Amino acid sequence: MEGLLQELRAAKAAAGDHGQNDPSLIHIAWDYELAGDAEGAVRSYLLARIARDQLGGQALTIDGDTLERKIRNLRILQMNALAEAGRHEEAQTLHERTRHVLGLGPLRIYDIVSARQAAADGQGEYRELLGARRIAEPEIAFLEGPVALTSACGSLDAPPQYIARFKDCLTFPRSNLVLQGNRLIYDLAAHPLSGIADIKDGVNPDQIMTAVYGAKRALVEEPAETRTLDAGLMMFGLQSKNYGHWLLEFVPRMLWFNDPACPADFPICIDDHMPETHRQIVELLDERDRPILPLSAQATRFRELGVAPVPTFFPFDSRPGMPVYDAIWPKDVLAGMRRAVLDRLASRGVDLRPSGRKIVLSRRGFAQRQLLNEAEIIEVLTRQGFEVVYPETLSFVDQVKIYHTADTIVGSASSALTNCIFCNHQAQVIALIHENLSFNFRGYTSMIESSQARLVFIRGTTVAGEAVHHFHANYRVPAAQVLKAIDRIHIL
Repeated sequence: MEGLLQELRAAKAAAGDHGQNDPSLIHIAWDYELAGDAEGAVRSYLLARIARDQLGGQALTIDGDTLERKIRNLRILQMNALAEAGRHEEAQTLHERTRHVLGLGPLRIYDIVSARQAAADGQGEYRELLGARRIAEPEIAFLEGPVALTSACGSLDAPPQYIARFKDCLTFPRSNLVLQGNRLIYDLAAHPLSGIADIKDGVNPDQIMTAVYGAKRALVEEPAETRTLDAGLMMFGLQSKNYGHWLLEFVPRMLWFNDPACPADFPICIDDHMPETHRQIVELLDERDRPILPLSAQATRFRELGVAPVPTFFPFDSRPGMPVYDAIWPKDVLAGMRRAVLDRLASRGVDLRPSGRKIVLSRRGFAQRQLLNEAEIIEVLTRQGFEVVYPETLSFVDQVKIYHTADTIVGSASSALTNCIFCNHQAQVIALIHENLSFNFRGYTSMIESSQARLVFIRGTTVAGEAVHHFHANYRVPAAQVLKAIDRIHIL
């Protein structure tokens, strides 16, 4: 600490020492960061932190982060580079140098294995319920005609679907990580294509630990405190509160948790920050009347944990510099989930007969991927007999009923459109989206057409705005194009 203070005093003296408002340390750190010198940036941000605490210096970085978050993110960047080079012990030592400043625990090194690999050596039970199989690439329809996509086509090798059980596991709610002994059980990280994946477990802001990955090993922060549960089924994980991720990555697991191979007395464990509709889906699909246990953000050790897979290899995002990976969803699994939902609703007397309804989905309540002229399009479509639907205001049962009984659906390619999995097989879906050719068009097509509905995309014009992920850019679509699409599919 004294050495850093000496550097601080020297830096302030060199800058002319303008007192409390002297921004020199933040700017020095920013210059290091822009130059790609992560270590120089970390040291300068550490100095800036001392200036903030002891001398009243600047509190936030140039790009608005807190100093602690900036230091953590830069350390993760450095440790990822070391881990990818197989230098895990060096990454561990690097973390040790600043973890106390950030209030973090030590990192431990784990071997990355899939659930199948983890069970193969007798450390768990694995029962395959649907084998690996080849699936077809979907045919994508654009109103403008064929376009050359810039994304990479997802794997056409659908992974096996299974139920597995492991004893004495450490987990982290809101994360997909399962630690057992010296192993990290994580299908995505163990997949042959994992090198393209930007794995966000332990990196995203809502994560309760730090983690980095590389060269078939991972470093994961050891928690200071844990709670212990006897048993549970893992329905918690990364992005579980996002409806699109929830419906595609989590809900299909209920097919396998309902299998006789899965214990009937294990509670279903979910994240406690998820919307109520997510819990409604679990309650609807569970055939064993299991208790549902919401988990708060605290490391949790299970004496026995049941796990089931995501239907396909689906990275949260592609690594920087690599094409967007456009995952293809297996129609057999999604159709099975769809059938299970519809059967349960029919058994409860819900009327699912086609009604001929024409609906337009509103996204006005969302800040990203906005259809900026939505009001204009809604006005035009309501004159054509369309009704406006706000999916986020409805229960899950009401959403499924509306989507299944409608013959025509128009909406932004977003989480709300994911519910088109529940369309009837004669439905026509018109998806509006920005012009980015790396968007996951294959993913949406394979997902929606698992219902046998037909899908056509209209690419609008991207509207430049504040910096957001390119998938979430705002856009406009001419109302005339929407009417043209409706005429083309001979709906009206």
